[in-house]
Amino acid sequence: MHLGLIGLGKMGGNMRERLRAAGHEVVGYDRNPEISDADSLAAMVRALPAPRLVWVMVPAGEATRATVVGLAGLLEPGDLVIDGGNSRWTDDTVNATTLDAHGVRYLDCGVSGGVWGKDNGYGLMVGGDVADVERAMPVFDALRPEGPREEGFVHAGAVGAGHYTKMVHNGIEYGLMQAYAEGYELLAAKDLVTDVHGAFKAWTRGTVVRSWLLDLLVKALEEDPGLVEISGYTQDSGEGRWTVEEGIANAVPMPVISSALFARFASRQTQSPAMQAVSALRNQFGGHATTAAEAVTAGPSSGTGSTR
Repeated sequence: MHLGLIGLGKMGGNMRERLRAAGHEVVGYDRNPEISDADSLAAMVRALPAPRLVWVMVPAGEATRATVVGLAGLLEPGDLVIDGGNSRWTDDTVNATTLDAHGVRYLDCGVSGGVWGKDNGYGLMVGGDVADVERAMPVFDALRPEGPREEGFVHAGAVGAGHYTKMVHNGIEYGLMQAYAEGYELLAAKDLVTDVHGAFKAWTRGTVVRSWLLDLLVKALEEDPGLVEISGYTQDSGEGRWTVEEGIANAVPMPVISSALFARFASRQTQSPAMQAVSALRNQFGGHATTAAEAVTAGPSSGTGSTR
């Protein structure tokens, strides 16, 4: 196939290489002229034979919305746009409506695989009409991992279903990462365990907790034993928040994913106002000793009274 690819960063650039390796012709466009194949969005569109297929791989939110609006003015009826970024699923209806006014078709595609996807393939979760999915299937087959299609690709439902599925995927990822992280901290805190890295590596085959995430943690510990070169400050992409919001909206209990999200918020605090309040309350009702803000202690306070 001959397609356009907008956004040639870490993910988009690797996807361009994987598609070309599979025999597809790709005209890539990026604001960085050093990596772009076309000098403008319009030039990229002109380079594509009709009916055109354009894959959008830019940051979620305003950047994606602006790109879709730009394409709506350049493409023709029968062309197809696929948003492969991390857009919120509610944006997909807006994007599809914008393009539909010009006769342009739309699919949303959640993509998982990160920087490893170029070699390993990408997990793909697609939303949209069956005919549009079938039309783009050669592209999906080139991007997904080798093996049975159903083990790396799903047509999850109507427009929005792909990004919704990817949102839930990322919410689950939050919980899995947090569980591994808490296990790591407990093992590292216990003097009895002298080979924490070895313990995690021993879990990578034959155990029920083996996973690619576990493999990546083992790799991180090999590169930086004790993780001393990495700050605990952890960002969130937004999809964990959206997952928790959907849990609330649909009355689905999500204690694990919610806790993992809140743990990321806590990682950004050099001092916790909430725990300051807890300390102050313990002092008020029980006379428990408090620690000055500038002091750093390794052990518990030594107050007397109630033990709440």
